[in-house]
Amino acid sequence: MASSHGSSPVPRGGRDGIYHKDRNTPPPRCRSIRSLPDVCPKEPTVLFPAGEGRGLCDGPSVVAEHDRWTVYSSKVNLPAALNDPRLAKRESDFFTKTWGLDFAETEVMPSFYLPNITREHFGPYLQEMAQRERIHERCKTICPNKDDVEALSSITTNHDKSRAELEQVPKIFMKPEFALDDPATFNSVLPWSHFNSAGGKSSRDVASSKLLQEKLSHYLDVVEVSIARQISLRSEAFFHAMSSQHELQDRLQDTQRAVAVLRGRTAAIDRVMCQGPLRALRTALTRNNCVKLHNKLKLMAAVHQTQPTVQLLLSTSEFVGALELISTTKEVLQQELQGIHSFRHLGSQLCELEKLIDKMMVEDFSMYARSDLNRCLREDEPQVLEKERLECLVFGLLRQRKLDFLDIYGDEMIMAVKAIVSQCVAENVLHMEDIDTEVVTKLADQMRLMTFPQWFELLENVFESFLLFLQRIKATQSVIKNVVLEVLASTQKIRLLEEAGSRPSVQEAPHGPSLLQGEAELAYLTHEGLFISDALNEAQKQQQQQQGGVPDQSSTAGSRIQQSRVEASGYTETSVSREQSYMSGENMMPSDLELNRVINNLQELLFTASDVSHDRCVKVLTARAKDGSLERLSSAEFVCLSQAVEGFVRDTEELCGRRSSSLRGALQSQANRFVHRFHEERKTKLSLLLDNERWKQAEVPAEFQDLVNSIADGRIGLPERKIPGPEDRKPADFLLVNGQKYAVVGTVLLLIRIFLEYCQCVNDIPSIATDMLTRLSDLLKHFNSRSCQLVLGAGALQVVGLKTITTKNLALASRCLQLVVQYIPIIRAHFESKLQPKQFSVLRHFDHITKDYNDHIAEVSAKLVAIMDSLFEKVSLKYEVKAPMPSACFRNVCKQMAKMHEAISELLPEEQMQMLFLKINASFKMHLKRQLARLGVVNDGGPQNGLVVVDVAFYTENMQALKSLDRLDLNMGEIWEQKR
Repeated sequence: MASSHGSSPVPRGGRDGIYHKDRNTPPPRCRSIRSLPDVCPKEPTVLFPAGEGRGLCDGPSVVAEHDRWTVYSSKVNLPAALNDPRLAKRESDFFTKTWGLDFAETEVMPSFYLPNITREHFGPYLQEMAQRERIHERCKTICPNKDDVEALSSITTNHDKSRAELEQVPKIFMKPEFALDDPATFNSVLPWSHFNSAGGKSSRDVASSKLLQEKLSHYLDVVEVSIARQISLRSEAFFHAMSSQHELQDRLQDTQRAVAVLRGRTAAIDRVMCQGPLRALRTALTRNNCVKLHNKLKLMAAVHQTQPTVQLLLSTSEFVGALELISTTKEVLQQELQGIHSFRHLGSQLCELEKLIDKMMVEDFSMYARSDLNRCLREDEPQVLEKERLECLVFGLLRQRKLDFLDIYGDEMIMAVKAIVSQCVAENVLHMEDIDTEVVTKLADQMRLMTFPQWFELLENVFESFLLFLQRIKATQSVIKNVVLEVLASTQKIRLLEEAGSRPSVQEAPHGPSLLQGEAELAYLTHEGLFISDALNEAQKQQQQQQGGVPDQSSTAGSRIQQSRVEASGYTETSVSREQSYMSGENMMPSDLELNRVINNLQELLFTASDVSHDRCVKVLTARAKDGSLERLSSAEFVCLSQAVEGFVRDTEELCGRRSSSLRGALQSQANRFVHRFHEERKTKLSLLLDNERWKQAEVPAEFQDLVNSIADGRIGLPERKIPGPEDRKPADFLLVNGQKYAVVGTVLLLIRIFLEYCQCVNDIPSIATDMLTRLSDLLKHFNSRSCQLVLGAGALQVVGLKTITTKNLALASRCLQLVVQYIPIIRAHFESKLQPKQFSVLRHFDHITKDYNDHIAEVSAKLVAIMDSLFEKVSLKYEVKAPMPSACFRNVCKQMAKMHEAISELLPEEQMQMLFLKINASFKMHLKRQLARLGVVNDGGPQNGLVVVDVAFYTENMQALKSLDRLDLNMGEIWEQKR
């Protein structure tokens, strides 16, 4: 303890009893402060409340614990610790070795009153004393000290003597396992064999016992002497330790008095300056805790009223308000009221209630769709039934991500479409007495029993009902689409707000750490038991509440629940309330992709409604056409049907924005059948007319002339029938077309009316233009080929019973063909205006027909020339150049030419007459030339030449006398052979 005594500082006291550091000494190097634990660390010296810690330091608090801890709190006193026999060298390492059984070695805090002494401070002294130390050590080795030698010799002698005396003591007494309770050890120490075992006490036994007692006493004396010798040898160290201990006790007493003075002064400062403000802070903290508790209780009361409020909202079908209240309550349960035991089952109950609301919304939407789609179809009825209810249902279904509600609406829509047709048929049949609904139960059979006007009225009612039905669906789709667009805009606005809120504030960031230092220290002093992180967080929250007025979470959540209850109880669907509702339930909202998919499905729903309506109308058409009644319609009736269907299709396309092909396809199929029957009827009629045609010029009634005039005016179609007046016009001999006269047969007049009927059908039914063009071209080809068979092929001789085919018949047929060719370009232009550009390829049929007709006309003209050519051949072979003049041959030729001219002059125009007789003249000239060559008559001015000139002059005079043939003559230079 000498080293400890020499190094322990003596603090200097001031006038006020407080020890001060010497100002001349250099400042010590600061180290981390760690206080010494108590003597018995197993039992804490200071008891803290449950859940609280010490805080910033591990040592006892000077302020808070000066009146609770004393030196008497230690259960092991200082002398007992110093005299612990289990630990060695306790006097020299009292503050560094293990203190007790559980004391861990700790670092002792250096004194602030002592300078930090290093080896450099002793450098000069060591350098100065190093030489002297070496000389001293060398001298001690050479000649040791006399006192030391004597002391060493006496110690050695005493030690040898004590060792010899100790060797007299038996070794059994020195063994560690020496125990008298062991029989062997006891018998060896006390040998009973030396005593008389027969009983009694003899003189020998007494002597033996006395001897044994003296021996043991001697052993005891030897041991005590040895112990006393050892104590005497260590007496100086013992007394030195005792003196050091007394000095240490004195210094501890001084330190205790100084600490007591310091504690008293600190207690006074605490009482005067700290307890009041700390009590105020604790009171404010208690008040804040009470406010928080009150808000928690109010929040719990609001949450407790959630289920009754939800039940009340569900009773009035306010699903969106109920879902909003449930969502807010679940959020509050997960955040502000997490861990509340009384609400442990409320979360699962709200989840089950939310599932129940989902089912109720789906069922309510199904009931709404059924009631909306199956209500009476009248124009005075509103298009959208209970618009607010529909918007609420759609909002709720979207909020719960029930995006398949359009499928429910689609199924109800299909069922409603079927019911519309049944209802229309039932209403129409109800007013028909000739149809017994009890006997004829099927709708298709009932429709087939109707007359065409009755069935057409039914079809118009069906079309009108479907148009009203589609208008209602479009209005409903518009309402749902507006709701979806509103939700989509709300989600995008929420996303923009989140992105704007996630950006950190640049101005507030640098002041964060420095702003909370003082608050953290104050929070540590006032909040006993809090961790430092909790103290910092609590200080930050209080600062935000003081500066920005940020409300408490419990009060905020309570106000949210209360606001949700108020809004839900008086729920009004405005855009602001909907937006707030979806901002609170943003996690449940569908994504933008899903909302866009819902919008696309809404458009597809309208398209599906249009397609289903068209399909049901197709069934109405096919049910009527099953027995072929639609094929037997007249042109006017089928035109009415076609116009009604086209009008309905056009209205649905404008309403829905989609072109449906099913109804048009069904109408096209019926139109094809109608066209086939229409064509077959007219083709058969034309065949009958041709078979009965005698190929004589017919009179032209005034109505046919008017028909031709209307074509010339650009009206391609049948004119309206005029009521015959009192003065009817007489029929004309010729048909005037563009100023030209056409002598025609009756069949051609009817043919003009027939192809105008084809054109009229195309006007009324544009969809059948291609098919009608093909059939009309077939009809024109049939007329051309059949007329060719009857006239050129002489088929009329057997069919009609004509005796011969005359030149008049041929000229009349040619003129009829020319009339048809005159109208082919007009028909072509009319059909071209009705066709699509991609369908213009079918117009080539008219080119082929025109070519066939022109070829036929040329064949008729060639036939007329051939008739005269055969006559010239026969007559020219009998020609002789002799008197009388003119010869019989030329008179016969002129007679036949005049007869033919008389037959066809009124039928053909002058140009054609001239062309025809020029060909006939050329034919006669050729035969005359051959005959003169055969007779050997040449142009030599002889008698035969003169006779021929007379005949030729006679022929020229007669030909030029005919109408339109004044320029016809025989060129003599072409008749005679060149003179050899």
